[in-house]
Amino acid sequence: MHTTLPAEIALNADAVAHIVPRVPGVVYSVSKNLGDNVQAGEVLAVIHSLELSDYKAGYLGAKEKLTLTQALFDREKNLWEKKITAEQEYLNAKRDLADAQIEMRSSCQKLHALGFSQGYLESLSNQPDESFIVYEVVTPIAGTIIEKHLTLGEMLKDDSEPFVIADINNVWVNVNVHQKDLSKVRCGQKAVIKTEHNQGQGIVSYVSSVLDENTRTALARIVLPNEDGMWHPGTFAAASIYIDQADCNIVVPKEAVVAVAGEQFVFISDEDGFEPREVTLGRMNGEFAEIVSGLELGQTYVSKGAFTIKSEMTKSNKDPCGGH
Repeated sequence: MHTTLPAEIALNADAVAHIVPRVPGVVYSVSKNLGDNVQAGEVLAVIHSLELSDYKAGYLGAKEKLTLTQALFDREKNLWEKKITAEQEYLNAKRDLADAQIEMRSSCQKLHALGFSQGYLESLSNQPDESFIVYEVVTPIAGTIIEKHLTLGEMLKDDSEPFVIADINNVWVNVNVHQKDLSKVRCGQKAVIKTEHNQGQGIVSYVSSVLDENTRTALARIVLPNEDGMWHPGTFAAASIYIDQADCNIVVPKEAVVAVAGEQFVFISDEDGFEPREVTLGRMNGEFAEIVSGLELGQTYVSKGAFTIKSEMTKSNKDPCGGH
């Protein structure tokens, strides 16, 4: 038994990245366009940022200051231990060293937050001065560019979203579960998803316990593989969720069964063509029917076009069901 509910194909929100530049700057170059497939770590655009230049200069200044204060501290410590200088001079040098270490740590963290590695920072003093303003906008995930909002020469803010990347190798099916059906739908149930052009199967992976205030429906989610790109986010769909499952020995599509004079028949193949076989039906859902008797396991039957065969037999004045 199943229940059919309205649904919509949507992006997998866990596989979507909203790319932000993190520092303000002017767009210098754009290397990727809408619809392009990209790999994790690939450069999408380059911006020139004066603020970034200040961060890098601040780091180099803090690094030089730390080197100098470390040398002064070592000198004062040595003199104090030899009783040559006063303790206060040693304590002042120790305080200055602590301040320099804090400043250095702060400068490092600012650049780390912008995506620069420790290895890059260690090599920064060897970089040309013109590189200080260069910031590369990279993607943290592999996927397809589904949104692009920047042009050459544009001034970007640090919280703007010039790119949105989505991995569409799998998609979500968001199902609207009516209040009356909420107790029947559970995680782990099988479901058949249908759109105007596609059909696929999945498993219910999430069911919300909270109803939407406006629609009075709860959200259920099914994950579908989409390596071939057949599922398009934004498409409306129907989700048939199987709420009861049973073991059946013989199951046929409902369209394989024809009714004549209140009896149920299935056509099987024989040497003379097609022979009607009376069957007894058991449980049914929207697509399949259980055959309790009349067919044997492994027997070949007509799964599609049974109604057409019945009509042709009727037109030829041949009783399709052996006198019934």
